Amino acid sequence: MDRVRDKVVLVTGAGSGIGRAAARLLAAEGATVIVTGVNRAGGLETVQQIAGPNSGGRARFAEQDTSREADWQRVIDDILAREGRLDGLVNNAGIAGPFPSTFESETLEQWRRILAVNVEGVFLGCKYGVPALRASGGGSIVNLSSLAAFLGTPDLAAYGASKGAVRQFTKTVAIDCARKSYKVRCNSVHPGVILTPMGEGILPSEKARERTRQRIPIGDFGAPDDIAWGILYLISDESRFVTGAELVIDGGMNAI
Repeated sequence: MDRVRDKVVLVTGAGSGIGRAAARLLAAEGATVIVTGVNRAGGLETVQQIAGPNSGGRARFAEQDTSREADWQRVIDDILAREGRLDGLVNNAGIAGPFPSTFESETLEQWRRILAVNVEGVFLGCKYGVPALRASGGGSIVNLSSLAAFLGTPDLAAYGASKGAVRQFTKTVAIDCARKSYKVRCNSVHPGVILTPMGEGILPSEKARERTRQRIPIGDFGAPDDIAWGILYLISDESRFVTGAELVIDGGMNAI
């Protein structure tokens, strides 16, 4: 119950799926969680699940579009003013776009929107999060990438490209912070096929779902909590010697 006791952690895109699971687990392990996202109703529901009368956790919601620089400035400034520190940042917010989307069929507008959220959002999170973490004595950033960062994704061209960028950028931030002795770690998490609202969107039928399940060596899909446990480890001090790493949580798919 105390793996991240008294830490203040910002989790973006926490109105559903992996973000919600991470926010709930971090709060259960003692953190104060700032839940953000464009999904206000979902974010408030996450906070209710954490901080409701029968839960006892600490959380609050802040509306945020992670692709907007002004939103990052506002949210980080507000955390420092209200909580007084920032110890962890989970850059989880992301979109997949329409499915299927090949590089020939995808529009430039769709491409730019996906990269704005998935890549620029992570860039802005690190740009404004690192100074706040450093001023708080150090901390940990977890960037949500994907198994798609390692594989070709012909049906999700922009999504795959965006997650590859997150994978590389994470290492850049990690090494830069380490060389400058910022005491800020930065790691990426790479989920496989996880049954979230976004994950289910790329499995349009029971036939497609079963075909995909058969490709997973462990024999089943992942759940949001499976990813949340990895995020918890990387935010906690248990991973104090881990930076620039890739935590793949995919049921074995990347090992094939």
